[in-house]
Amino acid sequence: MKRPKPEYHPPEEQLRLFPDITGNDLNGRGEEALRRPSPIYWHYGSDIKLPHRALQDYYMKQFEDKPELHDFDKKYGGRGARQHVERPDVPVEDSPERWAEKVKSHALSHEGDLVGIARIDPNWVFEGYELELPWIVMIGVAMDHAEISTAPELPSAVETMAQYNRGTRAARQVADFIQAQGYEARPHGGPMAGPMTLIPAAIQAGLGELGKHGSMINREYGSSFRLAGVMTNLPLIADAPDDFGADDFCVSCQVCRNACPPDAIFDDKQMVRGERKWFVDFDKCIPFFNDTQGCGICIAKCPWSRPGVAHSLAQRMTARRARNASGEHGDHD
Repeated sequence: MKRPKPEYHPPEEQLRLFPDITGNDLNGRGEEALRRPSPIYWHYGSDIKLPHRALQDYYMKQFEDKPELHDFDKKYGGRGARQHVERPDVPVEDSPERWAEKVKSHALSHEGDLVGIARIDPNWVFEGYELELPWIVMIGVAMDHAEISTAPELPSAVETMAQYNRGTRAARQVADFIQAQGYEARPHGGPMAGPMTLIPAAIQAGLGELGKHGSMINREYGSSFRLAGVMTNLPLIADAPDDFGADDFCVSCQVCRNACPPDAIFDDKQMVRGERKWFVDFDKCIPFFNDTQGCGICIAKCPWSRPGVAHSLAQRMTARRARNASGEHGDHD
Protein backbone atom coordinates (compact mmCIF):
# COMPACT_ATOMS: atom_id res chain seq x y z
CA MET A 1 0.00 0.00 0.00
CA LYS A 2 1.27 3.44 -0.92
CA ARG A 3 1.99 5.68 2.05
CA PRO A 4 -0.11 8.83 2.37
CA LYS A 5 1.76 11.99 1.60
CA PRO A 6 2.93 14.08 4.59
CA GLU A 7 0.28 16.51 5.75
CA TYR A 8 2.52 18.99 7.51
CA HIS A 9 4.59 21.86 6.13
CA PRO A 10 6.79 23.77 8.62
CA PRO A 11 5.93 27.44 9.00
CA GLU A 12 8.46 29.95 7.72
CA GLU A 13 8.72 31.38 11.23
CA GLN A 14 10.36 28.15 12.39
CA LEU A 15 12.37 27.47 9.27
CA ARG A 16 14.16 30.78 9.76
CA LEU A 17 15.32 29.60 13.21
CA PHE A 18 17.23 26.55 11.98
CA PRO A 19 21.03 26.84 12.28
CA ASP A 20 23.44 26.05 9.47
CA ILE A 21 24.22 22.62 10.90
CA THR A 22 21.42 20.07 10.66
CA GLY A 23 20.08 18.25 13.70
CA ASN A 24 20.76 14.94 11.97
CA ASP A 25 24.43 15.86 11.58
CA LEU A 26 24.63 16.88 15.23
CA ASN A 27 23.05 13.58 16.21
CA GLY A 28 25.72 11.75 14.21
CA ARG A 29 23.67 10.21 11.43
CA GLY A 30 26.01 8.48 8.99
CA GLU A 31 28.98 8.45 11.38
CA GLU A 32 30.80 5.11 11.61
CA ALA A 33 32.77 5.84 14.80
CA LEU A 34 31.46 5.70 18.35
CA ARG A 35 31.30 9.03 20.14
CA ARG A 36 29.39 10.84 22.85
CA PRO A 37 26.09 12.51 21.86
CA SER A 38 26.03 16.25 21.26
CA PRO A 39 23.54 18.42 23.16
CA ILE A 40 20.82 19.33 20.71
CA TYR A 41 17.58 20.04 22.58
CA TRP A 42 16.15 20.26 26.10
CA HIS A 43 19.35 21.57 27.66
CA TYR A 44 19.48 24.38 30.21
CA GLY A 45 22.43 26.69 30.72
CA SER A 46 24.15 29.29 28.59
CA ASP A 47 27.44 27.40 29.00
CA ILE A 48 26.11 24.52 26.86
CA LYS A 49 26.58 25.10 23.14
CA LEU A 50 23.15 24.59 21.59
CA PRO A 51 22.85 25.52 17.89
CA HIS A 52 19.11 24.85 18.00
CA ARG A 53 18.48 27.03 21.06
CA ALA A 54 16.29 29.44 19.04
CA LEU A 55 14.01 26.53 18.15
CA GLN A 56 13.94 25.42 21.77
CA ASP A 57 12.97 28.97 22.80
CA TYR A 58 10.23 28.90 20.16
CA TYR A 59 8.83 25.76 21.79
CA MET A 60 8.85 27.38 25.22
CA LYS A 61 6.93 30.40 23.92
CA GLN A 62 4.10 28.13 22.81
CA PHE A 63 3.38 27.47 26.48
CA GLU A 64 2.11 31.05 26.80
CA ASP A 65 -1.13 30.08 25.07
CA LYS A 66 -1.57 26.90 27.15
CA PRO A 67 -2.28 27.76 30.82
CA GLU A 68 -2.53 24.04 31.58
CA LEU A 69 1.19 23.76 30.86
CA HIS A 70 2.29 26.87 32.77
CA ASP A 71 4.50 25.92 35.73
CA PHE A 72 3.78 22.25 35.05
CA ASP A 73 6.48 21.30 37.55
CA LYS A 74 4.29 22.72 40.32
CA LYS A 75 1.14 20.94 39.10
CA TYR A 76 0.05 17.34 38.64
CA GLY A 77 1.57 16.22 41.93
CA GLY A 78 4.74 18.27 41.53
CA ARG A 79 8.22 16.84 41.20
CA GLY A 80 9.07 16.03 44.81
CA ALA A 81 11.56 17.61 47.18
CA ARG A 82 14.56 19.27 45.57
CA GLN A 83 16.66 19.12 48.72
CA HIS A 84 18.66 15.93 49.08
CA VAL A 85 18.66 13.88 52.25
CA GLU A 86 21.95 14.42 54.11
CA ARG A 87 24.56 11.74 53.56
CA PRO A 88 26.05 10.16 56.70
CA ASP A 89 29.83 10.11 56.90
CA VAL A 90 30.00 6.32 57.17
CA PRO A 91 28.14 4.43 54.41
CA VAL A 92 26.06 1.36 55.19
CA GLU A 93 27.70 -1.86 53.99
CA ASP A 94 25.83 -4.50 52.02
CA SER A 95 26.33 -6.67 48.95
CA PRO A 96 25.65 -5.28 45.44
CA GLU A 97 22.96 -7.92 45.02
CA ARG A 98 21.16 -6.82 48.18
CA TRP A 99 21.48 -3.14 47.30
CA ALA A 100 19.97 -3.85 43.89
CA GLU A 101 17.01 -5.60 45.50
CA LYS A 102 16.47 -2.78 47.99
CA VAL A 103 16.71 -0.02 45.39
CA LYS A 104 14.28 -1.75 43.05
CA SER A 105 11.81 -2.39 45.84
CA HIS A 106 12.01 1.25 46.92
CA ALA A 107 11.44 2.50 43.36
CA LEU A 108 8.42 0.27 42.80
CA SER A 109 6.87 1.26 46.12
CA HIS A 110 7.42 4.98 45.46
CA GLU A 111 5.54 5.59 42.19
CA GLY A 112 7.78 3.68 39.79
CA ASP A 113 6.18 1.11 37.46
CA LEU A 114 9.41 -0.23 35.96
CA VAL A 115 12.96 -0.34 37.29
CA GLY A 116 16.29 -1.68 36.11
CA ILE A 117 20.00 -1.06 36.64
CA ALA A 118 22.81 -0.38 34.14
CA ARG A 119 26.49 0.41 34.39
CA ILE A 120 26.98 3.82 32.82
CA ASP A 121 28.75 3.81 29.46
CA PRO A 122 30.84 7.00 28.95
CA ASN A 123 29.43 7.19 25.41
CA TRP A 124 26.01 7.94 26.92
CA VAL A 125 27.25 11.18 28.52
CA PHE A 126 26.63 14.34 26.50
CA GLU A 127 29.61 16.30 25.20
CA GLY A 128 30.35 19.16 27.59
CA TYR A 129 29.15 17.20 30.63
CA GLU A 130 31.16 15.23 33.17
CA LEU A 131 29.80 12.26 35.08
CA GLU A 132 31.95 10.10 37.32
CA LEU A 133 29.20 8.01 38.90
CA PRO A 134 29.33 4.39 37.66
CA TRP A 135 25.70 3.26 37.93
CA ILE A 136 22.25 4.40 36.88
CA VAL A 137 18.95 3.16 38.25
CA MET A 138 16.40 3.52 35.44
CA ILE A 139 12.75 4.08 36.33
CA GLY A 140 9.74 3.88 34.03
CA VAL A 141 6.31 5.35 34.73
CA ALA A 142 3.27 4.29 32.72
CA MET A 143 1.09 6.76 30.85
CA ASP A 144 -2.71 6.83 30.53
CA HIS A 145 -3.27 5.59 26.99
CA ALA A 146 -6.66 7.27 26.73
CA GLU A 147 -4.95 10.61 27.32
CA ILE A 148 -2.01 10.12 24.99
CA SER A 149 -4.36 8.85 22.29
CA THR A 150 -5.52 12.44 21.92
CA ALA A 151 -2.09 13.37 20.51
CA PRO A 152 -1.22 15.89 19.27
CA GLU A 153 -3.97 17.66 21.24
CA LEU A 154 -3.47 19.28 24.64
CA PRO A 155 -4.60 16.37 26.89
CA SER A 156 -1.67 14.31 25.58
CA ALA A 157 0.80 17.08 26.42
CA VAL A 158 -0.68 17.43 29.91
CA GLU A 159 -0.43 13.68 30.49
CA THR A 160 3.19 13.71 29.34
CA MET A 161 4.10 16.49 31.76
CA ALA A 162 2.21 14.77 34.58
CA GLN A 163 4.18 11.56 34.07
CA TYR A 164 7.48 13.39 33.79
CA ASN A 165 6.62 14.85 37.19
CA ARG A 166 5.82 11.40 38.58
CA GLY A 167 9.04 9.96 37.19
CA THR A 168 11.01 12.78 38.77
CA ARG A 169 9.29 12.23 42.12
CA ALA A 170 10.14 8.53 41.96
CA ALA A 171 13.76 9.29 41.06
CA ARG A 172 14.10 11.76 43.94
CA GLN A 173 12.65 9.22 46.35
CA VAL A 174 15.20 6.63 45.24
CA ALA A 175 18.00 9.19 45.43
CA ASP A 176 16.98 10.10 48.97
CA PHE A 177 17.01 6.42 49.93
CA ILE A 178 20.52 6.01 48.51
CA GLN A 179 21.81 9.21 50.10
CA ALA A 180 20.51 8.05 53.48
CA GLN A 181 22.71 4.96 53.15
CA GLY A 182 25.81 7.13 52.76
CA TYR A 183 26.24 7.08 48.98
CA GLU A 184 26.02 9.75 46.32
CA ALA A 185 22.85 9.87 44.21
CA ARG A 186 21.86 12.27 41.44
CA PRO A 187 18.23 12.04 40.26
CA HIS A 188 16.98 13.23 36.91
CA GLY A 189 13.59 13.35 35.23
CA GLY A 190 12.36 14.88 31.97
CA PRO A 191 11.47 16.68 29.91
CA MET A 192 14.74 18.65 30.09
CA ALA A 193 17.97 16.75 29.48
CA GLY A 194 20.40 15.73 32.17
CA PRO A 195 24.09 14.85 31.79
CA MET A 196 23.39 11.66 29.83
CA THR A 197 20.94 10.24 27.35
CA LEU A 198 18.52 7.86 29.08
CA ILE A 199 17.22 5.55 26.35
CA PRO A 200 20.45 3.54 25.84
CA ALA A 201 20.69 3.12 29.62
CA ALA A 202 17.07 1.99 29.83
CA ILE A 203 17.68 -0.59 27.09
CA GLN A 204 20.73 -1.97 28.91
CA ALA A 205 18.75 -1.97 32.17
CA GLY A 206 16.13 -4.26 30.66
CA LEU A 207 13.24 -1.82 30.33
CA GLY A 208 12.66 -2.60 26.67
CA GLU A 209 13.81 -2.23 23.09
CA LEU A 210 14.19 0.76 20.79
CA GLY A 211 11.28 1.15 18.39
CA LYS A 212 11.13 2.47 14.85
CA HIS A 213 9.61 5.69 16.24
CA GLY A 214 12.78 6.40 18.24
CA SER A 215 11.12 5.73 21.60
CA MET A 216 11.22 2.59 23.70
CA ILE A 217 8.89 -0.38 23.64
CA ASN A 218 8.32 -2.30 26.86
CA ARG A 219 6.84 -5.80 27.02
CA GLU A 220 4.06 -4.61 29.38
CA TYR A 221 3.40 -0.94 28.62
CA GLY A 222 4.43 -0.77 24.99
CA SER A 223 5.52 2.79 24.25
CA SER A 224 3.18 4.31 26.84
CA PHE A 225 5.74 5.15 29.49
CA ARG A 226 8.31 7.81 30.39
CA LEU A 227 11.79 7.54 31.85
CA ALA A 228 13.67 8.94 34.83
CA GLY A 229 16.97 7.89 36.37
CA VAL A 230 19.24 8.04 39.39
CA MET A 231 23.00 8.14 38.85
CA THR A 232 24.89 6.78 41.83
CA ASN A 233 28.03 5.21 43.28
CA LEU A 234 26.05 2.75 45.39
CA PRO A 235 27.48 -0.75 44.68
CA LEU A 236 25.00 -2.45 42.35
CA ILE A 237 24.73 -5.18 39.75
CA ALA A 238 23.53 -4.63 36.19
CA ASP A 239 20.40 -6.11 34.69
CA ALA A 240 20.37 -7.69 31.24
CA PRO A 241 18.65 -6.19 28.19
CA ASP A 242 15.19 -7.60 27.48
CA ASP A 243 15.06 -8.76 23.86
CA PHE A 244 11.50 -9.97 23.24
CA GLY A 245 11.02 -9.28 19.54
CA ALA A 246 9.87 -5.65 19.33
CA ASP A 247 12.74 -4.90 16.97
CA ASP A 248 11.66 -7.72 14.65
CA PHE A 249 8.11 -6.37 14.70
CA CYS A 250 9.23 -2.84 13.81
CA VAL A 251 11.05 -4.03 10.69
CA SER A 252 7.78 -4.70 8.87
CA CYS A 253 5.40 -2.43 10.80
CA GLN A 254 4.53 0.90 9.16
CA VAL A 255 1.95 2.25 11.63
CA CYS A 256 4.03 4.99 13.24
CA ARG A 257 5.64 5.97 9.95
CA ASN A 258 2.30 6.31 8.18
CA ALA A 259 0.87 8.31 11.08
CA CYS A 260 3.73 10.84 11.26
CA PRO A 261 2.55 14.16 9.73
CA PRO A 262 6.07 15.50 9.03
CA ASP A 263 7.24 12.15 7.58
CA ALA A 264 10.13 12.01 10.06
CA ILE A 265 10.34 8.23 10.61
CA PHE A 266 12.69 6.19 8.42
CA ASP A 267 11.78 2.82 6.91
CA ASP A 268 15.19 1.39 7.76
CA LYS A 269 17.76 1.67 10.52
CA GLN A 270 20.46 4.30 10.17
CA MET A 271 24.11 4.38 11.15
CA VAL A 272 24.31 6.78 14.10
CA ARG A 273 27.58 7.39 15.97
CA GLY A 274 28.88 3.92 15.21
CA GLU A 275 25.65 2.01 15.79
CA ARG A 276 22.99 0.95 13.30
CA LYS A 277 19.62 1.65 14.90
CA TRP A 278 16.18 3.18 14.46
CA PHE A 279 16.44 6.92 14.04
CA VAL A 280 13.98 9.80 13.66
CA ASP A 281 14.75 12.71 11.33
CA PHE A 282 15.22 15.55 13.83
CA ASP A 283 14.95 18.31 11.24
CA LYS A 284 11.56 17.08 10.01
CA CYS A 285 10.22 16.17 13.46
CA ILE A 286 11.05 19.27 15.50
CA PRO A 287 8.87 21.90 13.77
CA PHE A 288 5.73 19.78 14.19
CA PHE A 289 6.83 18.82 17.69
CA ASN A 290 7.18 22.51 18.53
CA ASP A 291 3.83 23.51 17.05
CA THR A 292 1.97 20.80 18.98
CA GLN A 293 3.84 21.04 22.32
CA GLY A 294 5.26 17.56 22.06
CA CYS A 295 3.24 15.71 19.39
CA GLY A 296 3.32 12.06 20.62
CA ILE A 297 1.35 10.67 17.67
CA CYS A 298 3.89 7.90 17.00
CA ILE A 299 3.76 6.71 20.61
CA ALA A 300 -0.03 6.83 20.72
CA LYS A 301 -0.44 4.96 17.41
CA CYS A 302 2.19 2.29 18.16
CA PRO A 303 0.42 -1.11 18.17
CA TRP A 304 2.36 -2.04 21.30
CA SER A 305 0.82 0.86 23.23
CA ARG A 306 -2.78 -0.32 23.11
CA PRO A 307 -3.85 -1.41 26.61
CA GLY A 308 -3.49 -5.15 27.16
CA VAL A 309 -1.68 -5.75 23.86
CA ALA A 310 2.05 -5.55 24.64
CA HIS A 311 2.31 -8.59 26.90
CA SER A 312 0.60 -10.98 24.49
CA LEU A 313 2.40 -9.47 21.51
CA ALA A 314 5.76 -9.98 23.23
CA GLN A 315 4.88 -13.62 23.84
CA ARG A 316 3.94 -14.09 20.19
CA MET A 317 7.12 -12.44 18.92
CA THR A 318 9.30 -14.48 21.29
CA ALA A 319 7.58 -17.69 20.22
CA ARG A 320 8.01 -16.79 16.53
CA ARG A 321 11.68 -16.12 17.04
CA ALA A 322 12.07 -19.52 18.73
CA ARG A 323 10.31 -21.24 15.82
CA ASN A 324 12.50 -19.46 13.28
CA ALA A 325 15.62 -20.42 15.20
CA SER A 326 14.48 -24.02 15.32
CA GLY A 327 13.83 -24.03 11.58
CA GLU A 328 17.23 -22.58 10.82
CA HIS A 329 18.83 -25.18 13.00
CA GLY A 330 17.00 -27.90 11.10
CA ASP A 331 18.30 -26.56 7.79
CA HIS A 332 21.86 -26.97 9.03
CA ASP A 333 21.36 -30.59 10.09
